[in-house]
Amino acid sequence: MQATILLKDGSKYDGKYVATRSFKNNEVLSSGSDPAKVFNNAKKKGARNPVIFYVPKKGMVHIY
Repeated sequence: MQATILLKDGSKYDGKYVATRSFKNNEVLSSGSDPAKVFNNAKKKGARNPVIFYVPKKGMVHIY
């Protein structure tokens, strides 16, 4: 299985939610601390189904 890179410059978005146009088009449309606002801003910029994800801060512990 081939790895997919969602964001090339992730350190720029540490601790924020990010909206991209799609899984295949990783153009960042919006970012911020409120996922609903990030989503709505991406929709306003013409994304039909934006992909929203959180970029954790470097060194942050993750428990799944």
